[in-house]
Amino acid sequence: QGQLVESGGGLVQAGGSLRLSCAASGRTFRSYVMAWFRQAPGKEREFVVVINENGARLTYADTVKGRFTISRDTAKNTVYLQMNSLNPEDTAVYYCAADPSYNGPTAGAYGYWGQGTQVTVSS
Repeated sequence: QGQLVESGGGLVQAGGSLRLSCAASGRTFRSYVMAWFRQAPGKEREFVVVINENGARLTYADTVKGRFTISRDTAKNTVYLQMNSLNPEDTAVYYCAADPSYNGPTAGAYGYWGQGTQVTVSS
């Protein structure tokens, strides 16, 4: 079984930046579609962005377009989420997800999940 481990979360002021990492282990996710989701308290898990196995960024949520960038380092089996111009509405637990194929930007379409990393943006 594979494992996804997120890191890089923390507390940042509005307007600041963070870079999240998702390290895969136990199996190769190099051919998998990788995505980031987030979940704020009392809200459903929300799609953020997805990248395919070739590094093409398939789609971004409108709320993060122009501010967030996903990338992947195949050699390191790691996916990154660069988050700029953060605002308090970005506060959430951020989850990395993976699946062998792209079946849409919904949580149910992904079979592998990390444990999440907390991002808190203060105003």
